[in-house]
Amino acid sequence: MLGQQTRQWILSNPPSADPVLEGSDSTFSLETTSLSAPGDGQALVKTIYLSNDPAQRGWIQKDMDPERLYVAPVKKGEVMHAYAVAEVIESNADNLKKGQLVMGSFGWTEYAIVNAKEVRPIQADDKAGIRPTHFLGALGGTGLTAYYGLVDVVRTAKEDTVVVSGAAGATGSMVVQIAKHIVGCKKVIGIAGGEKKCKWVESLGADICIDYKSASFPEDLKKATEGYVEVYFDNVGGEILDLMLTRIKRFGRVAACGAVATYNSLGQGAGIQNWFVTSINELRETKADLVHRFEIIANRIEIRGFIVIDAMTAGKAGPITQELIKGVKEGKIQMGAETETVVPTKFEDIPKTWTKLFSGGNTGKLVTQIEA
Repeated sequence: MLGQQTRQWILSNPPSADPVLEGSDSTFSLETTSLSAPGDGQALVKTIYLSNDPAQRGWIQKDMDPERLYVAPVKKGEVMHAYAVAEVIESNADNLKKGQLVMGSFGWTEYAIVNAKEVRPIQADDKAGIRPTHFLGALGGTGLTAYYGLVDVVRTAKEDTVVVSGAAGATGSMVVQIAKHIVGCKKVIGIAGGEKKCKWVESLGADICIDYKSASFPEDLKKATEGYVEVYFDNVGGEILDLMLTRIKRFGRVAACGAVATYNSLGQGAGIQNWFVTSINELRETKADLVHRFEIIANRIEIRGFIVIDAMTAGKAGPITQELIKGVKEGKIQMGAETETVVPTKFEDIPKTWTKLFSGGNTGKLVTQIEA
């Protein structure tokens, strides 16, 4: 028996570079289908908010080896994957009631049939300033990623100086606040694009925020990191990572969280130079030049990649979420409207809103609010 009709965004042409939004080779196509009626233990939900995450770009990369991904990629012909907050419209599950809000991996679809055991009921708290969208960001995977990467992965302590790239983004802005107000780090340095974003990052607790769009950025960063730093939380990769490898102390630590600067140019430049000597010609360079060619080896820098699933597998999700909620209630973590960019979006424009991730079009968490 067929039930609710729904529109869905389908992956039609996996990209190798920038996603294409128009034309015959568009990355996504908009289709309409009918869902089956919910069975036992299932519910029909209507999507309200979509999470926009840089990791989604890797899920659709053309010719990506699925064995090298941490989650199953989006296959051609499948609904684009995404975490979302939805409202229960109809339920055949005892633990889900009509009108209840739930979070899960529903994808770019207006309606979905979901298994009750695969969704998480959420509860906003107006008194504490907690909105439904926060469960996609600060109190969801974003906050969990920030806390786990900073505290568990690179073992950040009070005596450390921390640099955070992408500091005005969803994860970076949480890292700044956790480092300064929960861990109590000696110094927190943000990197963001533009004066406005930098001022906002400083309002979150960063001692200073460096504008990577400024012509003087390399010199400004060098001055801010005088004496070098113990911890670098990397959200962008590319040239900023390359530069930061020259500003990390011996035995320093790097939390490799993201590489948004290179997600649309995988394998096409923007690589790391400051790793090791790569050719005999470089051996003829000056000693000063060589120092900046093998930073990781010479200074025994620890670089560890991680994903949020690691925290979940380790049983850290619950305790970290409670720590973050405590931080919100104590005023250590800001949850104001400025900590997320919620974009009201027509369903047919969902891909356009998503691509704002790669042009710096958001402050804090980027959330798509589907217009009725």
